[in-house]
Amino acid sequence: MSTDRLQRLREDAELERMTMLEHRVRNGQDPATAYAEVPEIDDLVVRELRDELLEERGRLAEFGLARLAARAGGEDAEAHRRNADRVEFELLREIAEFAPGLTQAVWRASATLRPAE
Repeated sequence: MSTDRLQRLREDAELERMTMLEHRVRNGQDPATAYAEVPEIDDLVVRELRDELLEERGRLAEFGLARLAARAGGEDAEAHRRNADRVEFELLREIAEFAPGLTQAVWRASATLRPAE
């Protein structure tokens, strides 16, 4: 990934983060709490790159539906969660490979995933 592309993504993510913070504080949330809860800039960049990769591969809708099915709590919810976690983990590894500067954000994103039991 080019340095220019990463810089543009970070600039967009910074604007998004500031907007999220402003929205929360204007709605009465304690600024310290809002700051702690809103994702960091690189975390937003990793999410964007993950979604771009899913879209490029024609799997964005499938991934979203799997996440939704996992949250629905049906019989096969756990299988959907595992499949979505596996796909996301693989994408995050790719992101870390082509953008080493995002490795810490990738680790944070993958911390909640359980791709295999």
